[in-house]
Amino acid sequence: MKKLPLLLLSAALVCLSVCGCSEQKEEVQNQKVQKKAQPQQPQPSSQKLYIYNWTYYIPDQVVKDFEKEYKVKVVYDMYTSNEEMFTKLKAGGTGYDLIFPSGDYVSIMMKENMLESIDRAKLPNFKNLDPAVLAKIHFDEGSKYSVPYMMGAAGVAVNKKFVREFDKSWSIFNRADLKGRMTMLDDMREVLGAALKSLGYSVNTKNLEELQKAKELVKQWKEKIVKFDAESFGKGFAAGEFLVVQGYQENIFLELDEAGKKDVEFFIPKEGSAMYMDNMVLLKDAKNKDLAYTFMNYIHEPKVYAQIVDFLMLPSINVPARALRTKKPNYEIVDLERSEFKEDLGESLKDYNKIWQEIIVGE
Repeated sequence: MKKLPLLLLSAALVCLSVCGCSEQKEEVQNQKVQKKAQPQQPQPSSQKLYIYNWTYYIPDQVVKDFEKEYKVKVVYDMYTSNEEMFTKLKAGGTGYDLIFPSGDYVSIMMKENMLESIDRAKLPNFKNLDPAVLAKIHFDEGSKYSVPYMMGAAGVAVNKKFVREFDKSWSIFNRADLKGRMTMLDDMREVLGAALKSLGYSVNTKNLEELQKAKELVKQWKEKIVKFDAESFGKGFAAGEFLVVQGYQENIFLELDEAGKKDVEFFIPKEGSAMYMDNMVLLKDAKNKDLAYTFMNYIHEPKVYAQIVDFLMLPSINVPARALRTKKPNYEIVDLERSEFKEDLGESLKDYNKIWQEIIVGE
């Protein structure tokens, strides 16, 4: 191998050095450009949404799909009654963003200054809600602090295999032949509401005489039922332990297999019932408000809402979703004509509480 002349060798070394530096600078610049561009690429989000909702009240798949689509995490806790939810929040149970209270508790939480007002501009899917349903809402006129989620009423489930003849009335709980095989909800407003409607009164009455008459009727029912139960009535009914139960049809039918469902009839009594509107509300101290709006709007996407009402077998208050649902609900909005939304009782709540305690523990 020939040796290069010294001058030529030096020139070659300089050239290599310059080229190497140039390539190194170019590589560093490329790395900087890549680093700058990196945040623009889709990245998994560490953002979390904290939800406190009723049991059995949304398909797991809907939550999972939301998490996947928006690359977020949903922390989901559950409660069995408005009272349980409210007591926990008032006792300092903070950290939640979205809650799903019934209408009467929306009113209470508004008065307690617990709720953030709703920015309708962030909820384009609000337009999908049935105007006729919205017109019935008095607990939050104009839906200023709440977004309707689900409307329905507690009714009665009957095991037709063993109870072949029955009137679609609250009077079924007075049947001596069914004594010891029935339950009613451990819920003051639902049970007293059933008695009040049976007597032709409003579920929101503040008339003490009417309340006393409702109390006497419930005491008659109490003699026939096994217990007041708001948690395990669905499981007990599915197991054949109870033949007639007052309850929410979603809690009942979700415990039954397809064969068991054929032996069940669920009805809203002809006298009417204490109707509910469960709502999505944004807590004033929520830390993830923008994500909460995204979730509320997502719920009222027609295909998503259709998936929810198919799961719950409830009427759809989302109009476009009605054409997309694949299952027939166990009752329709028309079946709720004689029912009333539960409203905040104000000072009369203490009268209801007193009467309920007299029923539960005796006078």
